[in-house]
Amino acid sequence: MLLTIDVGNTHTVLGLFDGEDIVEHWRISTDARRTADELAVLLQGLMGMHPLLGEELGDGIDGIAICATVPSVLHELREVTRRYYGDVPAVLVEPGVKTGVPILTDNPKEVGADRIINAVAAVELYGGPAVVVDFGTATTFDAVSARGEYVGGVIAPGIEISVEALGVKGAQLRKIEVARPRSVIGKNTVEAMQSGIVYGFAGQVDGVVSRMVRELADDPADVTVIATGGLAPMVLGESSVIDEHEPWLTLIGLRLVYERNVSRL
Repeated sequence: MLLTIDVGNTHTVLGLFDGEDIVEHWRISTDARRTADELAVLLQGLMGMHPLLGEELGDGIDGIAICATVPSVLHELREVTRRYYGDVPAVLVEPGVKTGVPILTDNPKEVGADRIINAVAAVELYGGPAVVVDFGTATTFDAVSARGEYVGGVIAPGIEISVEALGVKGAQLRKIEVARPRSVIGKNTVEAMQSGIVYGFAGQVDGVVSRMVRELADDPADVTVIATGGLAPMVLGESSVIDEHEPWLTLIGLRLVYERNVSRL
């Protein structure tokens, strides 16, 4: 069994693979203050409930793959793998790790590990050219060339950030549940805000992706647009440019990177 861990700024997603199949997954909050020992206890609690794993931490785990956008959490997870999974091969995505995807940006080290991992999975599953739209703390748009190269992307404020900002900065507004309203024209303040979020982000996705597609290929039909991330379902039904929805894209990418590196450990 392979344990994959994707640490985002707001949430951490964990997936358990049996071969190529994801058999279990969990989503927890990302807390930069958690120590390695606290993370180990949390992992034991989650995985101890799964019938394919043993009661002891590490039982049934044959490998671990981790990517993180929060350096302090990556540091603690490195300690977790050393102290509690010492006999288990572990791949932490960082400079020097083989991904199979060339990074054609001004400074490849600046590109978030999760964005590269998404590109790895996109190339494997759909080929290039492709655009990956990841709805996380930020909404990121990442471009992959026809030759499977990561060529750059776009970063915009995410849905939850925008909702929080409206509630904090709007004198007569408040934080709302992110949900699809009854209609585009809101009949009350909450629905008006929900409409602005859902349809506003759908419009943003359509506009940004359309421009990226024109730069990637002469024929827009050649480009596959893949959506992922926890809030992707909010926009899927309203966007006209998304071709595929793969909620576990990052975890699949982690599995692929693990397989490409484990023989080198």
